Amino acid sequence: MAKKGMNRVSAARRTALEQQSMIGQKMNFAAAEAYKLLRTNVMFSFLGADECRILGVTSSFQGEGKSLTSINLAYTFAEAGKDILLIEGDMRLPTMAARLAMAGKPGLSNVLVGTDSMSKSVQEYDAIEEGRAASFDVLVSGDIPPTPSELLGSSQMSAFLVKMKEQYDVIILDLPPVEAVSDAIVASRLVDGMIVVVRAGHTVRGGLTDTMRQLKLAGAHILGFVFNGAASVGGGKYYKKGYYSSDYYGGYQT
Repeated sequence: MAKKGMNRVSAARRTALEQQSMIGQKMNFAAAEAYKLLRTNVMFSFLGADECRILGVTSSFQGEGKSLTSINLAYTFAEAGKDILLIEGDMRLPTMAARLAMAGKPGLSNVLVGTDSMSKSVQEYDAIEEGRAASFDVLVSGDIPPTPSELLGSSQMSAFLVKMKEQYDVIILDLPPVEAVSDAIVASRLVDGMIVVVRAGHTVRGGLTDTMRQLKLAGAHILGFVFNGAASVGGGKYYKKGYYSSDYYGGYQT
């Protein structure tokens, strides 16, 4: 049983490595333009607010593209000259280190429990886009804690985010799927707005309805949806801003 779970985790990490070609400056033109539109829409959602904003990104189920959305949104904000911190809030099945070719620890869990400092744990994703630097800071999940949801909802997490808001323009918190575990619901009170990712041909209507119900009951501010995986005219894939069940512990593709 344990071996089967390990195989699924390995498969998820292999997928993360394969998806490196869909990140940052490696995106195709349609995807890059769609993320710029998403960035603009998010900025309009907080028009007139000068302080740092915390964005949560989640989905209903596995495989809907929330982590890629989080990474590319961070990249697109960095292109615009913003100081960005991307936090991997999935402390159950982390994949961001593999996606960004970074060390898997220390990370968020280590900072929250006090075993490592932020300065030691934060890593920089650095890219050059048309001669311009488009770098942003990344805090991967770190060591897997026994109770991730309690750590996300702790006073340490709240205090940590308050401190980070003094240093960054935008903080993006990549969260697990709502229908898998309660982590995203627990963390929803800590963010200024939540983006829900759905995927063409993948998202189930009933699951999305239940996701929205849970987020609204938690008092989450829903900014909107990212419609992911739609076919472009040329037959490619792209992400765009739109409106509109698996075993989590066995592993999932984000």
